[in-house]
Amino acid sequence: MSAEDPPEDENAEEEEEDIRYFVRIGQTDLDGTKSVERALTDMNGIGHRAARIITDKTDIDRRDTFGKLEDEEIEEIVSLVEGFADEVPEWMTNHQSDFFSGETTHEIGNDLNMTRRQDINRMKMIDSYRGVRHKRGQKVRGQRTKSTGRTEGTIGVNVEAIKEEQAEEAAEEGGEE
Repeated sequence: MSAEDPPEDENAEEEEEDIRYFVRIGQTDLDGTKSVERALTDMNGIGHRAARIITDKTDIDRRDTFGKLEDEEIEEIVSLVEGFADEVPEWMTNHQSDFFSGETTHEIGNDLNMTRRQDINRMKMIDSYRGVRHKRGQKVRGQRTKSTGRTEGTIGVNVEAIKEEQAEEAAEEGGEE
C-alpha cells in the first residue's frame, strides 16, 4: 500500500458522509436520513398512499435513503409531487372542485394550510352551517356533542365545590353565634 492511497476506513467514512441531510421540496425541508417514503410523508398534503404512488411511478425503491439519491432522481420526485393531481384520479386529490375556478388540485406544504384557511373563512362569511359551527368552535362534521367535546365547566356534579360551599356556610354560621 502506497502513501498516496487512503486507507479503506476513510473511503467508507466518505461514502457515509455523502448524504444530504436536508432535501428541499417546495418550501419544505425533508429529512435526508429517512427512507424516501417516510420522508415524503413529513410534507403536508402527502400521506402514506401518496408517497407510495410517487415512489412507484419514479421506479425508486421506497426504502432507499432519501439523502443518498442522485440529483436526477430527486428532481423526478419533485416534479411528481408538484404534478400529483395529474397523475392520480380526481377522488384522490385533496382539493376537489375549487369554489372559484372549479379545478381539482392537490395542495402541498403551506399552500394546503392557506387554502384550508380561505375555505373556512368563506364558509364563515356566507354563514353556511359548517361556517356557523366553525364560528362557535363546535364540531363541524356531525360528531356526537352531547357527552364529548365540552369546553366549559365540569360534567355532572362537582363534589369539591359542594364541600367548599358547605364549609363556607358552616364557617358563617359559626361566626354569627
